[in-house]
Amino acid sequence: MDNLNEVLKFYESGVEKGRLERGLGIIEFYRTKEILKKYITSSNNIIYDVGGGIGVYSSWLSEMDNTVHLLELAPSAVKYALENQKLTNPFIAEVCDARNINRPNESADIVLLMGPLYHLQNPKDRMKVLNECYRVLKKDGILFSVGISKFSTTTWALSTYGSTNELLGENEFMNMIEKELTTGNHIRPKEYPYLITQAYFHDPLELQSEVESAGFKTINKHAIEGTIWFTPNLNEKWKNPEIRTRLLNILKITENEDSIMGMSPHFMIISKK
Repeated sequence: MDNLNEVLKFYESGVEKGRLERGLGIIEFYRTKEILKKYITSSNNIIYDVGGGIGVYSSWLSEMDNTVHLLELAPSAVKYALENQKLTNPFIAEVCDARNINRPNESADIVLLMGPLYHLQNPKDRMKVLNECYRVLKKDGILFSVGISKFSTTTWALSTYGSTNELLGENEFMNMIEKELTTGNHIRPKEYPYLITQAYFHDPLELQSEVESAGFKTINKHAIEGTIWFTPNLNEKWKNPEIRTRLLNILKITENEDSIMGMSPHFMIISKK
């Protein structure tokens, strides 16, 4: 992976700490759990959370009486996860490259792949990861693969989130989003250190095709933040139970629509071995 050092440096800096507790991360976390619960309907599963960062989802799933293995590239994230996990229902955590999952064949009921695929710009590396997931999953095991939309930065700049800046007038920003839109490769200019590090942004059908090319059968796909993420003052509206219910209803009606799924910053492909 030619951008491994950049990715590792980014996550070693601690950017994941608290990310899902603020801003749009709150909606991402709520919705990701909501989707996972549709398919993880029993306990006592062996779950590999590959590229699971600081273990937010590992912790949540272990509390549901599953045996969870957090397999994460960044040593500092693994250290943080181990130091901050709850004493009840602890999970296993260790450093692991998603291209070489250090677990036996057909040993997992479920694999979460909610990060590695959008940090691998080389398609051969993405296929290595998917092949590894296929190898470690039991027959009929479920894979949850998350992608970042190739339209995500562009729609962010065009939406309410871009209302306080002049990014569309900056050549470096325009060059970056043109590359994302035409090649999928996100290469962060030095002028924008607050953006995600080097990455690969998919469109939903492309990610589905990659997953299926590793032998998986698609069960469904879901927009995570969907069509509600650019709602003005979203976090304030989210605190209102009645408005939140209405926003979620809009999202649920549209979350499986191929025609608009790319508008969601993140989307998830659910597939079976």
